[in-house]
Amino acid sequence: MKLLRTIANLGYGSRRDVTAMIREGRVTDAHGEVLYTDDEPAHADVRIDGEPLDPPAGLLLMLHKPVGYTCSTKDRGRLVYDLLPPRFARRSPQLSTVGRLDRDTSGLLLLTDDGALLHRIISPKSKLPKVYEATLAQPLRGDEAAIFASGTLMLESEKTPLLPAELEALSPARARLTLHEGRYHQVRRMFAAVGNHVEALHRSHVGGLALGGLAEGAWRTLGPGEWEQLFQQ
Repeated sequence: MKLLRTIANLGYGSRRDVTAMIREGRVTDAHGEVLYTDDEPAHADVRIDGEPLDPPAGLLLMLHKPVGYTCSTKDRGRLVYDLLPPRFARRSPQLSTVGRLDRDTSGLLLLTDDGALLHRIISPKSKLPKVYEATLAQPLRGDEAAIFASGTLMLESEKTPLLPAELEALSPARARLTLHEGRYHQVRRMFAAVGNHVEALHRSHVGGLALGGLAEGAWRTLGPGEWEQLFQQ
């Protein structure tokens, strides 16, 4: 792909903007040699103002979503895209969240511009485990693990029971819950179904990927090896 289109598709600006950047000599190779509109250098060799280009299409990144941010491009208020470089919102193909975490949930959020990968992750057939840690308004009763694991729990207004889920008590009012599907506000609705209320919710794992020590609000790109790690359960 020619240089102009490559840079524009990565969201650095319109084709007119990128043309101006090239004319100003801001686009160079790794050795500082000025590049031109019709050049076709290797992606890794391109620099803008001395900085390497963002990863090409086929991007997968991990974000530590804080509470108070929405997984949307259109809602009012703070959006998860505000935590990324502004040009990421202008990439083509578009960078999308892989599923959602609600405004009041923190933790591991994946974003990608690879449509096939996105659908593979969220497909019900994948049954990728998602691990949440919940702080509850009331202490656990003791029967929640059996109820959640039964495969018979029905949520209000739904017609099919939930898949079995695993609960581990971390303290009297804290629990780790592993889900194998992703229904709307599922963790909160599950605890509501057993007479409790989730006061704080954090997702720590998706598939074989863990949030690890990534700071709140920080993000990083994931390499091909980590793509496969995602599907290792």
